[in-house]
Amino acid sequence: MNICVIGTGYVGLVTGACFAEFGIRVTCVDNDLIKIKALQQGKIPIYEPGLEEMVAKNMKENRLLFTDNLEEGVRHSLAVFIAVGTPSDHQGKADLRYVKEVASAIGRTMDGYKLVVTKSTVPVGTGKIIADLIRKNQRKKLPFDMVSNPEFLREGSAIEDFMHPNRVVIGAESDQAKAIMKDLYSPLYLIETPFVITGVETAEMIKYASNAFLAAKISFINEMANLCEKVGADVHLVAKGMGLDQRIGSKFLHPGPGFGGSCFPKDTAALVQLGKSLGYEFEIVKTVIKVNQRQKKRMVEKILKATGPVRGKTLGVLGLTFKPNTDDIREAPALTIIRSLEKAGARIKAYDPAGMKEGKKVLKKVRFQDNLYEAAQGAEALILVTEWNPFRNIDWARMKGLLKRPLVIDLKNMYEPVKMQALGFKYVCVGRPTVE
Repeated sequence: MNICVIGTGYVGLVTGACFAEFGIRVTCVDNDLIKIKALQQGKIPIYEPGLEEMVAKNMKENRLLFTDNLEEGVRHSLAVFIAVGTPSDHQGKADLRYVKEVASAIGRTMDGYKLVVTKSTVPVGTGKIIADLIRKNQRKKLPFDMVSNPEFLREGSAIEDFMHPNRVVIGAESDQAKAIMKDLYSPLYLIETPFVITGVETAEMIKYASNAFLAAKISFINEMANLCEKVGADVHLVAKGMGLDQRIGSKFLHPGPGFGGSCFPKDTAALVQLGKSLGYEFEIVKTVIKVNQRQKKRMVEKILKATGPVRGKTLGVLGLTFKPNTDDIREAPALTIIRSLEKAGARIKAYDPAGMKEGKKVLKKVRFQDNLYEAAQGAEALILVTEWNPFRNIDWARMKGLLKRPLVIDLKNMYEPVKMQALGFKYVCVGRPTVE
């Protein structure tokens, strides 16, 4: 079977490479000719463990092609996946301009039956919008089916999530569409992956509901962490006690500086706006967003309380990306924290294993360093914002000698307070008592 994936961003590139790994011939299309030429040379524009090797393997075996010719990709494929961006507009709504452009182009170029599948995260009702645009732009009336197949890929472990998902959601109306989708995902039946077969609107809602609920868990545990600090409780043990209840589960109960990235901020805002457009105020999700914004500010307050006035002082920051194992800094808490500290007069030295290229584009005053020790040298405090694995095994004796004073502010609770105290550091964390 031949398929076409339109959009070679994070979702489109991972989707195309993984379907090729299933043995399907995939044509990935993008209107960014520079990106396409780079991909044709095996150069991957994003940081995702294992992706470069998978792309290279399937290109060599002629199962994965890259082109800027949408017509070529659509006409040679039975199924066409839409995986273009749906950024937030100024109101927080999902901006569907790219989705609509692609839908219109599919209508103009299709020359026979097509299965059109949305991978992009889109508001409920987008499937109908796409179908209407395809019909409107067809040169002659041709049959097609519209399917919603939302992605649940975590940056940093996207290949594992695609190849071994905890569920596959297929929103389709016709038996033919369901059969084609099941055929595409047939390798997953061998590992007994659960499939949720439903209508298009329900599939679209599952994606938003999932992300909003996970964001709510993060905001909840951050609220609990703030309260734990006031009463002297340990949020890690609170989270463990909660998570052992199978109705709650242990995932996403890790306190920190708030959520970021390309999904949770965008999708929670879009869900609130969807409710407003229908005359419904989604109060829980509105509060989740508010708590997340406030958490970033609280982290700045925590840092300033520990350091004292920072005007003219240098602070070392470890971690720029919104999570480890990605180069994505979109909506990353580190950006808000660094800008606030700079506004207070601090000079920032920073290091991140993968995010500095993107960081340099938006943090013009920051001095980016080659390693974590250079970021600490001469700094009044070391601030950890992203829990990269290389940060788990720091030579603390060396670090103590590099810092102007032994102050570590750990916004991800990576280290044990008692151990840090024994090493001679003042250790400030989230939801646990500070140790001197």
